[in-house]
Amino acid sequence: MSKSELSQTNPGEYGVDESEVGKAIAADTKITAIEEGARVASDGTVNPADRRFPLIVRIYGILMLVVGVVTLPIIVFACLYVVHAVLAGEMAFEALNLTTTLSVIHAVVLLAATACLVVFGVLLILNKRRHIAQWTYVMIPLTLVEGLLSLALQGLDVNLIAPAVQLVVLVALHIAADPSLREERRLQFALRRMDARSAYESAASKGMAGRDLTGKGYISLDFFNLFWLFVVGCVFGLVLETIYHFILFGEYQDRAGFLWGPFSPIYGFGAVILTVLLNHLWRSNWLLIFCASAVIGGSFEYFTSWFMQVAFGIRAWDYTGQWLSIDGRTSGKYMFFWGILGLVWVKLILPRLLRLIQGIPWKVRYTLTAVCFILIFIDGVMTLMTLDAWYSRMAGIAQDSPISRFFATYFNDDFMERRFQTMHLDPSMAGRM
Repeated sequence: MSKSELSQTNPGEYGVDESEVGKAIAADTKITAIEEGARVASDGTVNPADRRFPLIVRIYGILMLVVGVVTLPIIVFACLYVVHAVLAGEMAFEALNLTTTLSVIHAVVLLAATACLVVFGVLLILNKRRHIAQWTYVMIPLTLVEGLLSLALQGLDVNLIAPAVQLVVLVALHIAADPSLREERRLQFALRRMDARSAYESAASKGMAGRDLTGKGYISLDFFNLFWLFVVGCVFGLVLETIYHFILFGEYQDRAGFLWGPFSPIYGFGAVILTVLLNHLWRSNWLLIFCASAVIGGSFEYFTSWFMQVAFGIRAWDYTGQWLSIDGRTSGKYMFFWGILGLVWVKLILPRLLRLIQGIPWKVRYTLTAVCFILIFIDGVMTLMTLDAWYSRMAGIAQDSPISRFFATYFNDDFMERRFQTMHLDPSMAGRM
């Protein structure tokens, strides 16, 4: 029996479990790829792991090595100087000051990232592809954390260019450096061109479109599914919160979180995080799902509140005085709500929502998804930029650049207060320098 016949066979008819079929196909594909790699090597071609990087990549490696070697002693010296100045009483040090705390964390992350940069540069020069691929798993999170801390301390400025470029380069190098990943990408691209539509139609005929066919989780965690879950979560969460506020206070309040559109990104990201982390628990006891959702939702709500405050001086909610309040950023009441929401999401909403998402016609689904992603991405970037400009105006920073004058004209303080009615901005609460 061929793989295509096997994939279309009713499991119950042959007594074959879906997860076992998935594992068998995956194993067969892996063996085929390994045999193909061995065949190519036997033909006398260069093994992908031994191919040298292009000259531009080696030059980049030399540049990273030089930057790391030069920068590392400077950072160490600066840290030692600050410590000496504080101990000698030449510099005031407020241990509990938010800016001080973030600056110390930023210095530690910067020190670690610079040290890794030296090693990474050497690996690039020596063409150690496998080691480079492994080191990118260390460098990418460090670069992300460095960028977030830089945003929190200095706002949206040229300081974010270096981490952004570094992140793009690291992702590209990770894909290029790992031969198996590159070959797997080529294989999967070819398979998608040949089999994507037939696989979708086969799954749809069995009512399994968009499902995780390995049996490990409920939903397939691909970009298409997760993006539309994010969009629906943004809209659904905004509607739910607006109704809740109206019932509680008897008034309508615009509770959107993006500059344009009916979107509340905390619920969009919350929906994605709950889906990813609870995907393997969808068959579990409802109490386990409820407790996991409460902890996940409460933790995410706390982090979101903390980041908005340190980055922009914004407090969008304050649960101080409520039962089990944690710094006013989350509370037992709202963790309970997150638990209920996660339980309803996994058990009731997700199955029906998945069928709705998979109902998007095949011919337009990728084009529609790409266009909507670009629009929402622009909306998100513009939201961050307008919030940063709002913070700058409230902090009394001179608005002397063309972009700052643009935001001051078209997205002034009155506009921001009308649009983001739940947000209260106080520059003194931010952790910026």
